[in-house]
Amino acid sequence: MVARGVMLGPDQPVILHMLDIPPAADALNGVAMELLDAAFPLLKGVVAPTDVVEACTGVNIAVMVGGFPCKEGMERKDVMSKNVPIFKSQASALEKHAAANCKVLVVANPANTNALILKEFAPSIPEKNITCLTRLDHNRAVSQISERLKVHVSDVKNVIIWGNHSSTQYPDVNHAYMKTPAGEKPVRALVANDDWLNGDFITMVQQRGDAIIKARKFSSALSAASSACDHIRDWVLGTPEDTWVSMGVYSDGSYNVPAGLIYSFPVTCKNGEWSIVQGLSIDEFSRKKLDLTAQELSEEKSLAYSYLS
Repeated sequence: MVARGVMLGPDQPVILHMLDIPPAADALNGVAMELLDAAFPLLKGVVAPTDVVEACTGVNIAVMVGGFPCKEGMERKDVMSKNVPIFKSQASALEKHAAANCKVLVVANPANTNALILKEFAPSIPEKNITCLTRLDHNRAVSQISERLKVHVSDVKNVIIWGNHSSTQYPDVNHAYMKTPAGEKPVRALVANDDWLNGDFITMVQQRGDAIIKARKFSSALSAASSACDHIRDWVLGTPEDTWVSMGVYSDGSYNVPAGLIYSFPVTCKNGEWSIVQGLSIDEFSRKKLDLTAQELSEEKSLAYSYLS
């Protein structure tokens, strides 16, 4: 996808840096050979080391997918205990060797807290340049709404994922709309089933990752890769006018979310910068959901810091 221009556009040449652990060196080299054999016009080079410093040197965009994978039966704290030292090491390498204005997207779970750890150990990277992936959850929510209304996903706009990339995340359609021949219509009015929107819909999006793990015994792959491309593309190239997307970003206290967490907000992007959408009304039901997922992130932060100490 990256080599085809899906992430950065059809006119942006790329050099891919791919990092893996030493036992996977042969497989990594095989991937590099296949990329070269595909003769992608935009692909100007492939770097495929097992050394984190070599992988991070000079990179402008870092997509951090390399963590211990969540497997069936594992709890988030189990994954966190393994990923905290990994992200500490990778953060240090980015801090010393990445390009000055490197943009970082953390995908490996727990993504929000991994991004926070990375921020702590890469202090020279601006906090606005460290994000985590909740676009996958955003896309899942859009997909579920489009399926419910029997419309194309491109007709559903401005769904929001608030909070953590976990089972406490809050998929919110209160400000979402659908394009119809008669103009824009609120999603909630078109669905006309508050019980579903406040119940099964939320649960379905929250637990979609677990359902995929149960089905294929591994975490999401294709959908995660596609969503990572969506995240970076909109961040770098901008979001359409009057359209927002969901990104895990460093909280500044907006919507009474504690500052200092990596939290998913609705954002718009322009000129390579994201901005949190302000002024949205938050009803009582939503307020409780926003606070619940913030509480989980605060607890994760404390747990992660305990592993560091």
